[in-house]
Amino acid sequence: METLQIYWWFVISLLGGLLVALLFVQGGQTFLFSCQTEERKSLFVNVLGRKWELTFTTLVTFGGAFFASFPLYYSTSFGGAYWLWMLILFSFILQAVSYEFRTKPGNIFGTKTYDVFLFVNGCVGCVLLGCAVAMQFFGADFEVSRQSILDPGSPVISVWNKAHGFEEIFSLRGLLLGLTVLFLARTAGVMFFYQNVNDPRRNDFLKRAKARILINGVIFVVLFLAFVAVLFLADGYAPDADGHIRPVANKYFWNLIDLWWIGAAFVLGVLMVLYAIVRCVMSTDFRNQGFWWMSAGVVIVVTCLFCISGYNNTAYLPSVTHPDSSLTIANSSSTEFTLRVMAWVTCLLPVVIGYIAYVWHKLTCPAISAKELAESDHNY
Repeated sequence: METLQIYWWFVISLLGGLLVALLFVQGGQTFLFSCQTEERKSLFVNVLGRKWELTFTTLVTFGGAFFASFPLYYSTSFGGAYWLWMLILFSFILQAVSYEFRTKPGNIFGTKTYDVFLFVNGCVGCVLLGCAVAMQFFGADFEVSRQSILDPGSPVISVWNKAHGFEEIFSLRGLLLGLTVLFLARTAGVMFFYQNVNDPRRNDFLKRAKARILINGVIFVVLFLAFVAVLFLADGYAPDADGHIRPVANKYFWNLIDLWWIGAAFVLGVLMVLYAIVRCVMSTDFRNQGFWWMSAGVVIVVTCLFCISGYNNTAYLPSVTHPDSSLTIANSSSTEFTLRVMAWVTCLLPVVIGYIAYVWHKLTCPAISAKELAESDHNY
């Protein structure tokens, strides 16, 4: 049972890493109003339009995996902090509507309205997802009462405060992580353009792309270092000898030390991200590799952060007001039968990943150009 719980937490962590890496779509959308020409904006929108569904699908898969493997988290977080998650969902609905209707005949709102929607999704989606993930490290105000499911007046297991997650939007530590995710996504978004857009004004495009990678990359690194410092100095929660969950000083830092293989992977991922940023700024020849180095590093770093939030007997969703209600991978998982059956299902993942890689290659090679858009009968 414990092995299955550990395995499924790694699957959740990996999906979280993939989700954050795919937020380059949201990051790219935040540059639509800084395009010098409508042609360049059209190139940006269309190259992102070929990828936006991957991000949305990964978000849904992330939630579905939580529902299957750790249903108590699903009901506690998604059902309790519903204002936060509903705002996240609404921002992604704006994105879907925008890509589908932006250039359709009979669009009475105009393309600029949908450009605003894409910009909102790019900013708000990233920041709010960061706020939601921050709850897993710094906790939230809730109480788990399994007996309440029998209450006909209020049959809910998890009881939250009256704000129901809305207060997390104003949490300084949550906003710190949210802004970190935003500038990470913006940096990755420019790298994606750098690699996959064949702009007719090539020299101007490459010059501006390098400048944006440098500016957003530096801001991201500063915010990331600040978040890591706050995280390592923060208290985590873990069961004591009597089974009661209590605060533990510098828990996440010691998790990274105790689980040294995760710590080594974390450092490797950080170095890969830094290498991608520096090389993209220093060399035009690296434009076809920078995005992949960046994405791989992000997946590794985020996966490691999720791992240390749940492994080593750590509460991955602490309750700051009722510590014994904090969720661990041991007290919130599905039954052994469910975890085992779903583990067999994950054997199909290599096939799914292979299909995604094939489709990705077909949709992005060669780089998109104005000529291709002019000849295409389907533009976003």
